[in-house]
Amino acid sequence: MVEYVHTIVVGAGAVGLAIARRLAPQAGSLVVLEREDAIGTGTSSRNSEVIHAGMYYPAGTLKARSCVEGRRMLYAYCAERGIAHQRLGKLIVATEPAQRDALRQIAERAQANGLTTPDDTLQWLDAAQAQALEPALRCVAALWSPATGIVDTHGFMLACQGDMERTGGLLALCTGFVGARRDGTHWRVRTRGEEGEYELLCTHLVNAAGLQAQRVAARIEGLDKCHVPSALWLKGNYFSVSGVRPPFRHLVYPVPSSGGLGVHLTLDLGGQARFGPDTEVVDPAALAQDAPDYTVDPRRAEVFYAAIRTYWPDLPDGALQPAYSGIRPKLARGGPGLDANDFEISGPSRHGLPGLVQLFGIESPGITAALLLADQVACQLGLSQGPTDAWV
Repeated sequence: MVEYVHTIVVGAGAVGLAIARRLAPQAGSLVVLEREDAIGTGTSSRNSEVIHAGMYYPAGTLKARSCVEGRRMLYAYCAERGIAHQRLGKLIVATEPAQRDALRQIAERAQANGLTTPDDTLQWLDAAQAQALEPALRCVAALWSPATGIVDTHGFMLACQGDMERTGGLLALCTGFVGARRDGTHWRVRTRGEEGEYELLCTHLVNAAGLQAQRVAARIEGLDKCHVPSALWLKGNYFSVSGVRPPFRHLVYPVPSSGGLGVHLTLDLGGQARFGPDTEVVDPAALAQDAPDYTVDPRRAEVFYAAIRTYWPDLPDGALQPAYSGIRPKLARGGPGLDANDFEISGPSRHGLPGLVQLFGIESPGITAALLLADQVACQLGLSQGPTDAWV
């Protein structure tokens, strides 16, 4: 007899665990498949750990809506569960007069996205006001985001795992997804663990595999390829500082560039600074072979020095050292009628396969949005009704 579980979630990153936490109480039985030997070893552990406010994303996109509401949910959840976090605030800086228009556009987008409460409305600062907050900062103008913060991402994932397990869910580490096909009214899922391959039957199957989402989707029989957007891996490198403690108490972001949010300054919960990420396109061969390279090339520091000194001119020579890198699972193209820069949640109403929900392109602000994305998955599976149903 093949064992039956109501719900299988593929991927134990921040989003996969948030989904498992959300679904477990209603599922009755739930298993999270994770091929690695620990939770959150991919994108979830290789990022800036920032709680984003939601001012960068085009109004109406899933990124914008899930970030703004997800941020409120995340702060509340962290407070409820005692997860380490700080609402530090962020300065988005124009370092030359021509960038003031970009700041105005960000402020307009923030308002369109719903950042209109006293807790999250962006504030315009002139150079003197910005330097009153950060004396070492060089800029001509800035936007102050009071809602931006940082979070212990691993603590968040552990809390989600704990909630999931308390309501009957199980985590299966060192267990990879091999394939799935419809078997009557259920999904027959093949997995591979330390003791070989075995099969499970389930009613609901959720693909939250992050970097591997497209690879998992390709192994689901009956899924039309048009519902699997092409993957684009972008590597982001981070550098730390040695020999000097950066004199900043808040996050500092430059005006966004075409490749991302620019080389920004973030702080961890211990007050240590790190700079990044930059943007480096991953060799398609590495993507095809499932072989991400997380090595940080020290020579990239030259570009970091130039970028950082536009807003921190006193950065000493020789202070930067390689820290770590992460890979963002962007989309090379969106699904039918979808934006390649947006999150994509593909459920039965889109691809026609009962009980299957897949998440693609869940990069930043995925951790901020995780709890709201979990609600969206529940909606797609018919487990929740409410105003968010129309989002996807």
